Amino acid sequence: MSESRGGDAVLVRGVGKLFGPVSAVHEIDFTVATGSVTALVGPAGAGKSTVLRMVQGLQQPTTGSIEGPGHGPAAVGAVLSPRGLHPARTVREQLRCYAPVAGASRRRAGAVLEETGLAAVAETVVAQLHPGQQTRLALAMAMLADPPLLVLDDLFAGANGIERGWLHELLRRHVNRGGTVLVSSDALADVVASADQLVVLSEGTVVWQGTPAKLRRGHPDRLVVAASPSIALATALAGRGFTDAVMRPDGRLAVAEADEATIRAVAELAQVRIGSIVADPIHPDRVLASLTKPRRHRHTVPTPNPAAYAPAPTSYGMPR
Repeated sequence: MSESRGGDAVLVRGVGKLFGPVSAVHEIDFTVATGSVTALVGPAGAGKSTVLRMVQGLQQPTTGSIEGPGHGPAAVGAVLSPRGLHPARTVREQLRCYAPVAGASRRRAGAVLEETGLAAVAETVVAQLHPGQQTRLALAMAMLADPPLLVLDDLFAGANGIERGWLHELLRRHVNRGGTVLVSSDALADVVASADQLVVLSEGTVVWQGTPAKLRRGHPDRLVVAASPSIALATALAGRGFTDAVMRPDGRLAVAEADEATIRAVAELAQVRIGSIVADPIHPDRVLASLTKPRRHRHTVPTPNPAAYAPAPTSYGMPR
């Protein structure tokens, strides 16, 4: 990994990774801007961990290039999956053992204990911590050298609502201090609250990227209206600029952007009878499911056979 230039912390360009004949990721392109949270999202097997390990320099791309801040704990703080914690050590011992590797003092280890909310369990052995506390400890280790870039694999796994909220706050604090975060998750709902940029992977390729606001505009919450006749209501709404209305199989109209008062006012003017209006907020993970598909197999690079010609398999994943 070479060092990035300009205002970007990480640049991933045309990256592919082969493990023998198996293609884990293919033609990955995205940029992580300095001072932002970028979330790499997709179902299990989409290639997220492979990409993060290449960003950290733990693996080398087969094709393409990655530019970043360099290697070592002073440049990149990493949380891996699994967490790599010694089950028999206490929280304090785990940090003190790793501090020399990170070039950090014991005072810094104590400060990180406070910052991650682990001071109260400092003498507890790792095996007795719940998963959220183990994640905090892995984060504390990543933060010991106060690196500019945090690369966090599967950070929200097993976290409850309170723990997710705390993690969001920590990521935003790091960014507000001028740091940068690249985090992965299987669930869009886990990261959308703190991410500035989303990169969605499916079957080893990037299928969507952009801001959470852009994603929401493409998949808006809707009000589902039982109206008679529905076509007349859709026409009347379109005449007033509300063109995103979808007829459902049951005859109800799913309307985006218009509120209930507007819909009722338009219906009254158009002499359309309203039976009911029900909110249909779209869950982020419904959006993710619509963009991706579970990885049932991995793309295999064919081995040349002089006896017979076998055409190369077609690319998998959603169209880009």
